Amino acid sequence: QVQLQESGGGLVQAGGSLSLSCAASGSIFRVGTMSWYRQAPGREREQVARVTGGGTADYYGSAEGRFTISRDNVKNTLTLQMNSLKPEDTAIYYCYARITAPNSGTHDYWGQGTQVTVSS
Repeated sequence: QVQLQESGGGLVQAGGSLSLSCAASGSIFRVGTMSWYRQAPGREREQVARVTGGGTADYYGSAEGRFTISRDNVKNTLTLQMNSLKPEDTAIYYCYARITAPNSGTHDYWGQGTQVTVSS
């Protein structure tokens, strides 16, 4: 069974940095696009950044210029380096991946989320 597990959230002061990690485990044939999403209280989940299997990265909203997404295709891990954090970055951050598993096809997978809190 495929699972995504995030780590690295926590509390940081405004202007600080945090690095989030996500590891895919289980029976995996191929990992396609991987992304980070976030959801703040009372708001809809929004995409923060994504990276294709070939390494092409895109950033959305205020993440441009402050966050860096990267992946390791051997270890099936995803990282989000967040710099110059602002209180409005406070949210639960979710890892997403499009994964092909042997004998079960291609599906979307989500992690359980990790809390990021930025104090002013």
